[in-house]
Amino acid sequence: MNGRRTEEVKNQEEIQPAPELFHISSLNFRSQYLKSKLAMADAHESDKNIEIWKIKKLIKALESARGNGTSMISLIMPPRDQISRVTKMLGDEFGTASNIKSRVNRQSVLGAITSAQQRLKLYNKVPPNGLVLYTGSIVTEDGKEKKVTIDFEPFRPINASLYLCDNKFHTEALNELLESDDKFGFIVMDGNGTLFGTLTGNTREVLHKFTVDLPKKHGRGGQSALRFARLRMEKRHNYVRKTAELATQFFINPATSQPNVSGLILAGSADFKTELSQSDMFDPRLQAKILNVVDVSYGGENGFNQAIELSAEILSNVKFIQEKRLIGKYFEEISQDTGKYVFGVDDTLKALEMGAVEILIVWENLDITRYVLKNIATGEIIIKHLNKEQEANQSNFRDPDTSAELEVQDKMPLLEWFANEYKRFGCTLEFVTNKSQEGSQFCRGFGGIGGVLRYQLDIRSFDELSDDGEVYEDSD
Repeated sequence: MNGRRTEEVKNQEEIQPAPELFHISSLNFRSQYLKSKLAMADAHESDKNIEIWKIKKLIKALESARGNGTSMISLIMPPRDQISRVTKMLGDEFGTASNIKSRVNRQSVLGAITSAQQRLKLYNKVPPNGLVLYTGSIVTEDGKEKKVTIDFEPFRPINASLYLCDNKFHTEALNELLESDDKFGFIVMDGNGTLFGTLTGNTREVLHKFTVDLPKKHGRGGQSALRFARLRMEKRHNYVRKTAELATQFFINPATSQPNVSGLILAGSADFKTELSQSDMFDPRLQAKILNVVDVSYGGENGFNQAIELSAEILSNVKFIQEKRLIGKYFEEISQDTGKYVFGVDDTLKALEMGAVEILIVWENLDITRYVLKNIATGEIIIKHLNKEQEANQSNFRDPDTSAELEVQDKMPLLEWFANEYKRFGCTLEFVTNKSQEGSQFCRGFGGIGGVLRYQLDIRSFDELSDDGEVYEDSD
């Protein structure tokens, strides 16, 4: 396929990153990105969060890597860049690097440039979202050198161009991939007219604006005063109704009948915004999305800009609020003792295998490794989930009855296994932090792993159940 590397073509001379340094284990970030690239227009919110988590983990792994000399190349190509341009640039760099006096450094740099050139040959053109390539020789914890090459297409367009040759990988440009791309709706409404707009990241867009000519209060007395007041109220009512109807038109997706924005901000310099938010004519689906009602000094685009400034803190906390709601829902199931909840590695995995988990909730820094072990004596395959302390205990790698050695067939961080396999269980995967009070309680009290179930389930009645001879070891 154009712009994508073919899996059959491998560079035999290159060695993948050391698992102990990168904690990537059997999950190859390069192939993972190339196999499961998401089109952001159709991506589910959960999928986006998982891709962001993978980028965070990749950044952490790349930042921890160090090399000798300037033999580590960071190369980022934005969409619509030309492979031929970068290939020519690398050719020029190869000629320049040939003049490096230090033989060891010269060979390392030339080797890294050659690896980059070879990897670029696998692409006919730059993929639609750009291309990120890291290659070079890193020093492992035991002092040995390993050759590393990681290339992938980001899950959203990366608007940066970078080429650096240093003793470390430069990941600063990847941070823009972590920024939220949530879209927020704005309704700026005052006595002169209304503006509808959206804000995505740092990009604002005016969807529509219209003006209105409302009659002002006046001091005319006599019998006409009531008539004027009635006409005035009628026109105000029609103005609010028109605004409510347009809000539904712009902020409700007709295909799904759901809001197309993550939140809604109402702004204005008069009382119209409050009147709109409390009106029966305003769509209840949009009322539920109101994050803030702010007073601004102006209407129109100036009021739009001011509303964005005044709502900056609230918009930045949307993810925080969503996390609190998610864990709050989980705690509510527990407090009401509905039986529609599960926690701990062992019980959560059993519920997953039964297809009972609707929402799998995992702490983003959960430090548990999934081992696939084989009993050398019997050939039995055993699955264990061990934390750092349990990994250091050699008894976990021996059969408790016969003391036979258990051979490690596969080793992978449990979080990465979840990121790969969660769709197979028909659940959504949500990563949470321990920064909120609820998140901290979930991580400390429930081991940082749990789930909301589709139906009531007594997990203890399935304790003896084990599929395909798998034995689950709880790390709690």
